[in-house]
Amino acid sequence: MAKREMRQAIETGCPDGFQYMHPLMVKNFGQWKTHDHPRPGVLRHIAKSGDAIWTVRAGTQRILDVFTLRQLCDIGDCYADGRVRFTIRSNIEYMLADEEKVAPLIKALETAGFVVGGTANSVAMISHTQGWLHCDIPGTDASGVVKAMMDELIDEFKNCNMPNRVHITTSCCQINCGGQGDIAINVQHTKPPKINHDL
Repeated sequence: MAKREMRQAIETGCPDGFQYMHPLMVKNFGQWKTHDHPRPGVLRHIAKSGDAIWTVRAGTQRILDVFTLRQLCDIGDCYADGRVRFTIRSNIEYMLADEEKVAPLIKALETAGFVVGGTANSVAMISHTQGWLHCDIPGTDASGVVKAMMDELIDEFKNCNMPNRVHITTSCCQINCGGQGDIAINVQHTKPPKINHDL
């Protein structure tokens, strides 16, 4: 009887990050000299070689629809050579080698309804739990609460007026899969909500 061929092992864990990096980031990996913060939402990293890369950060919701993803990717194709990444707090970041494209990129993001900010001494985007989309425990969905909170805190996201960087997290129950922050909010009803059939 012929010996069966073994199937290829499935690798688990993080993929190789270099395949997603901007070419300038790969070229200067581990060779960065300094960085600065020209305006809220924009960072500039300068390498020992003299190369500079600009990062523009915009706030996005944690749960994105296909239309929004395509819109963000189209903006990235137009202004950032298709180079985007998402932060752990659900912000999108565009990496650019050309300083001339920074202002048009910011204008395109703001025209599309995205807010540029969340860097330095600002209120970072609020991280939240899975809510009703994924979890079977919560009596409250964090997504709507986070939207309402960020509507109130939008100026603190766009500007750098805080004494330090502020991280806020929300959770739909006490398990707190929303992560860690300076301020943690448990978004939970003390009593079950009643349905109002007259609405």
